[in-house]
Order: sequence, then structure tokens, then C-alpha cells
Amino acid sequence: MESQKPVAVVAGAGPGNGAALARRFVGAGYATAILSRHRSTLVPIENELAAARGFECDVGDPVSVESTFARIRSELGEVDALLYNAGSGVFGDVETITPDQFEQAWRINAYGSLLCARQVIPGMKARGAGVIIFIGATASRRGGVQTAAFAPAKAAQRSLAESMARKLWPDGIHVALIVIDGVVDLPATRLIMPDKTDDAFVDPDGVAEIAFHLCRQQRRAWSFEVEARPYAEKW
Repeated sequence: MESQKPVAVVAGAGPGNGAALARRFVGAGYATAILSRHRSTLVPIENELAAARGFECDVGDPVSVESTFARIRSELGEVDALLYNAGSGVFGDVETITPDQFEQAWRINAYGSLLCARQVIPGMKARGAGVIIFIGATASRRGGVQTAAFAPAKAAQRSLAESMARKLWPDGIHVALIVIDGVVDLPATRLIMPDKTDDAFVDPDGVAEIAFHLCRQQRRAWSFEVEARPYAEKW
């Protein structure tokens, strides 16, 4: 094992929230593992953050998740904070989405949440401490016309998170959900919405700050669900 630093895992690393989460936790002194299916997604974050270590992992594949977290435990140590940011943004109505798209959305958002959480829970329970944070969406609360795949997947993730919180809080494990309400500020979303100002987008660094604050809450005043939206967002 290389480090005695606290260990954070960012599942679903990439531009936007994933990179911001890695940046915030590395800056706070965490040995940080960043997970993505594609090596090309990990390299820019590793180049920016020397303390971030990339692992190729398909969060929807039990074998991939198990082997990846075994490596993390061996190389970095037991996980103190799991930050689950992986998400599938398949959009379409009930007549246009395919069954495969529906399953993939569920597999990444909900099934992957379960697989990754189960890898860190035993160590956290043994220590009586740990944090598991899911990056959710307001789609978990309502099904829009174009979210026939995305909304059910995010709703399943939210229900899982709530069930986990009720089960694991008494064991000292803080399970929380950050509900994103708005468009995350990414190069891709800027291209799609070139006329929008900064104030129209969710700031990834702000989301990462919320996540870090959740990790520092004292257990007699824990939050389960926290919303993140730009102040100009209509809600």
C-alpha cells in the first residue's frame, strides 16, 4: 500500500463534475482514484493532478468493479469517500428509446451505484466511518417526455441512496445525494448552448465543494439530499 492519506474514489471521471471532484479532494489531501471506461478520459485529469490515479472500469460490470476496487484497496488503501458521478444521459421519449438504451441507463446510474457501494461498505463499517455520495438529478423526481430512460434510472438511484442512508447512517456511514438541477458547464454543453451566459450553467467546482462539505458534516446534523442549481435556473 502506497499511502496513508485518506482515500477518495471518483466513479465517473471526466470533464465537468468528475474532474472537479478529483481536483477538490486531491487539493484536500486525499489519495484519489478516478474511474472511467476509457483511458483517454483519465489522462487529462492525471496530467493536471499528480495525486490522481486513473483506473479503467466499467461500473456496470460486476467483474470490472470488483477487480478495480481490489486494486484500489491494494495500492491506495481502504476507501474513505466514494463519489459516484457515473451517469448515462440517454434522452428520448417512450416510443423512440430502445430497450437497450433503457437498460444501459439503469445499469450505469443505478446498478453501478450498487456495485461500487458494496465494494466500500465493509471497510467503512469496520472503521465506523465513511462517506458515499451520489450525483443525482431532478429527473429522479419526475418523468419528462424526453426522459423515458434517464428519469427511471435516476429514480432508482435515488431510492437506493435513501435505502442505504437509512441502513448505514447508524453504522457511521454518511450516505448523501446531490441533486443537479440544470445544465452542467461542459465544453460540449457550451457548444450546444452558445448564447447562454455563465449564470445559466451548473458550476462543477461548486458541486465538488458541496460534496466536500458533506464529507465534513458532523453526524448529529447530516444532510441526505442537497440540491445544486444556478441561481438563474427556473424551478
